[in-house]
Amino acid sequence: MLRHHGDVEAAPGLLDFAVNVRGSGPPAWLRERLVAALDGLGRYPGAAQDAAARAAVAARHGRDPAEVLVLSGVAEGFALLSALAPRSAVVVHPSFTESEVALRRAGIPVQRVLTDAAHRLRAAQIPTEADLVVLGNPTNPTSVLHPAEVVRALARPGRVLVVDEAFADAVPGERESVATDRHTPGLLVFRSLTKTWALPGLRAGYALGAPDLLAQLATRRPPWPVSTLVLEAVQACSAPAALAEAAAAAAQSVRHREWMVRQLTELPGVTVHQPAAAPFLLLGVPGGARVRTALAGIGIAVRRADTFPGLTPDHLRVAVRPPEIAAVLVDGLRAVLAPAEVV
Repeated sequence: MLRHHGDVEAAPGLLDFAVNVRGSGPPAWLRERLVAALDGLGRYPGAAQDAAARAAVAARHGRDPAEVLVLSGVAEGFALLSALAPRSAVVVHPSFTESEVALRRAGIPVQRVLTDAAHRLRAAQIPTEADLVVLGNPTNPTSVLHPAEVVRALARPGRVLVVDEAFADAVPGERESVATDRHTPGLLVFRSLTKTWALPGLRAGYALGAPDLLAQLATRRPPWPVSTLVLEAVQACSAPAALAEAAAAAAQSVRHREWMVRQLTELPGVTVHQPAAAPFLLLGVPGGARVRTALAGIGIAVRRADTFPGLTPDHLRVAVRPPEIAAVLVDGLRAVLAPAEVV
C-alpha cells in the first residue's frame, strides 16, 4: 500500500485529478533548454555542469554551492537516507510514503507519528531518541503548511531533520520554507522540480544542508548519479525568470484552489480539509472507494488516500486545476453523490 502513487489512478483517457503536476509538460522555454542540451549527451556529465547547477541553486536560496546536492528527484534523496545510518527513524504521517518505504527496505526501523485531527504537528510528539525525523511541508496529501518555527523545533543535537519541500514553490512567497536556513543543526531540505515544471519523467531535484551531511548522504551514490538533462533543468529552473514564473503560477494556484474549495464544500456530504496551502485538496467523502470507482467510470481520476497512514477509504485527494477543468470534477461528484431516483 505504501508504494501506491497517484499515477496509478491516472489511467489513459481519464481527466487527471490524481497527479499533482502543473500542466501536461514543461513550458516551451524549458523544453528548448533541454532540447539544446541533447547535444551534450555524447559526453559524461562533468564537474563543471554539476558546479553550475549547484551554483544556480545556491544563489536561488542564498546558500553556498557546497550546501547543495543535485538529485535524480526527491525519491532518490529518500533512498539515500540509509547512508546516514539512523538507529531510530520517525516519519510524520499522513505524508508522502516513499521515505518510509526506502528506510524499511534498508532494514531501518521506522516509527510512525500521526498528526492530530487537524493534521497539525507538535514537537512534543516526536520521541526524544529519534535521530532521524522526516516530514513534508506543505504536507502531501493533507495540504497543511506547518509554521517554520514548529519545523525548526523538531531539531535536536544528534538528529537529522528531513523536510520534504517538494511543493514549497507552489506556496506564494514560499512562506514557512526552511530552504534558506543555514543554522538549524542537522537540517536537510529536499526540493523537487517535478510539480511546478511538469518534469516527472526527468526526475530532477536537489538537497540543501551542511556540506558534511550532504557528503555522508552521497556516500553510496554511483558515478555520474544525475544526468546532463537534470543538471540543465536544475540550472534553468533556478534562474530569476523561472522563479518569477513559478511565483505567478503559485498565485494563480491559490485562486484556483479557493474556487474549488467554494464549489466542493457546497456538495452534500463532502468535507474539504482546511486551511489548505498546496496545489491539492484532501476531501472527506462518505463511501470514498465507491465514489472513486464511480468517478473513474465517467472519466475522472482522483487519488485514493487510504494508502497514507492515518487516513481512511473515505479520504480522497484531488489536484487543483483551473475552474474550467475543475468544474468537471465538481459536476461529476455531484452526479455520483446524488441519491438514486426511486422508480
